[in-house]
Amino acid sequence: MQELRRRVGVVVNGSLVAGLEMKLDERYSVEDIRAGKFVVIEGEKSRFFCMVTDVRLDATNPQVLADPPSEEDDLIRQVLHGSATFGTVCLRPLLMMDKDEVVAGHGDPHLVKTIPVHFSVVCEAEEEDVNQVFGSEDMGTQFFHIGRPLDMETPICMDLESFVERSNGIFGKTGTGKTFLTRLVLSGLIHSNRAVNLIYDMHSEYGWQATQEAGNGRGSFVKGLKQLFGSRVAIFTLDPESARRRGIQSDFNVKIPYNQITVEDIASLADELNLNPTAVESAYLIVNRFGREWLSELLKQDPKDIKDFAEHVGAHPESISALHRKLKRLEKFDFLQERVSEDTVYKILEFVDKGVHIVLEFGQQSSFLCYMLVSNILTRRLHDQYVMKTERFLSTGKPQDKPKQLIITIEEAHKFLNPTAARQTIFGTIAREMRKYFVSLLIVDQRPSSIDDEVLSQVGTRITALLSDEKDINAVLTGVSNANWLRSVLASLDSKQQALLMGHAVPMPVVIRTRDYDHVFYSAMGAVEGEALAQKAQSNIADLFGDR
Repeated sequence: MQELRRRVGVVVNGSLVAGLEMKLDERYSVEDIRAGKFVVIEGEKSRFFCMVTDVRLDATNPQVLADPPSEEDDLIRQVLHGSATFGTVCLRPLLMMDKDEVVAGHGDPHLVKTIPVHFSVVCEAEEEDVNQVFGSEDMGTQFFHIGRPLDMETPICMDLESFVERSNGIFGKTGTGKTFLTRLVLSGLIHSNRAVNLIYDMHSEYGWQATQEAGNGRGSFVKGLKQLFGSRVAIFTLDPESARRRGIQSDFNVKIPYNQITVEDIASLADELNLNPTAVESAYLIVNRFGREWLSELLKQDPKDIKDFAEHVGAHPESISALHRKLKRLEKFDFLQERVSEDTVYKILEFVDKGVHIVLEFGQQSSFLCYMLVSNILTRRLHDQYVMKTERFLSTGKPQDKPKQLIITIEEAHKFLNPTAARQTIFGTIAREMRKYFVSLLIVDQRPSSIDDEVLSQVGTRITALLSDEKDINAVLTGVSNANWLRSVLASLDSKQQALLMGHAVPMPVVIRTRDYDHVFYSAMGAVEGEALAQKAQSNIADLFGDR
């Protein structure tokens, strides 16, 4: 078996806990071995699936290093290479299979519980290894091709059935393509019908066309989800004028009445509004007097009448004055109104129940204040509805009462899930519930270190692009056992189109080169365009009218 594979080296040292060391074959240069590479070890009884974690230079005799050959002594350097000097590659075995199962062609890889013997041969992984570990799209729609291993052209697949079982995260510093990665994952979820998505699209990058992130396509446009999937995706907007300027026909214009804003929604915006705790407490006194109309009653007060209003509700005038002044900022949002003709949450549920995915665009209303306010209000009410739906399903047991799995995508997730906000906002509740009520999160963020540790520990699958800050790297690895070896892998990623994929949806961590979001991808998602579209139209005409 190993003779058919391309040999990389042999195992010479190591342990189950610390990992293995491989002596690199002299035919290889250490410059050909990259951190994150996927390799296979052929042991006596088992096959081990491993990741390269580190590379170093070694020598059999320290004297060789004390008197290195000059640049002109190329022959001497070639003689020394592979014998007196060689490369040592550190490997982390992650999965293993009994060789009997490999030969028989059945069985699944399982966690490593031992290590191969001395001088076991290390080989480059092949397509059959990748498919054996990660599955393939030929095995069903639950497997979604998200990229390829380093130095290989075989697709790496993510198990979407496992992916939707937990909240998940996409991380990476600014400019590493988080939006690109998110668009890929959302496309896979829509294509597979594994869950319905609600995307809070802060910068209008998911629904319709957006600018290509990097590479040869810089400055060009890529298709949005609505263009790829047509009627299976609906665009809701807070800014109809912005949608019209971009030539987009939105499916629903979002309007929110003041009486749907709670004190908890305002408390979660304390940093954005610069509100002190006393002002928030004063808001509860207004609620005690006016109920759901508390905000309308406060905003319609004239500044000169604030003292009388404060006495009426039993609050300190200065606190009410500060609250009134800060919340007056909300009046600039056109989507906030006294009364609305159609409830946005019920409209969202109507689309979700039909299996239609929703992109909620913010248009020019893309401030953090607006984004957090709208996301909190809608998600809190959606969660309440899903709790009732779930309880009804549990009481009846009827399949038609089972809620559709909903995944809510939020950008700048640390704003909602930092240690303080995670205890106040509905997003912290959803992250901790582990899909208890058929709602989970897809969190997108460049500063995972600002997200609450408890929330991060509940994140099932993490797709992580380059992170340079040590605190962010540590945060992404929260809850991952024996994760020290992954730090060097994360730090060595390229700044574009590379990511570390690990967690619930994959059997083992793997570094991938993400697939291109291009015409080939559009076709794989079922989109027909250009010449193919013309041919399809001609074929339809021929079917209708015959060859005339």
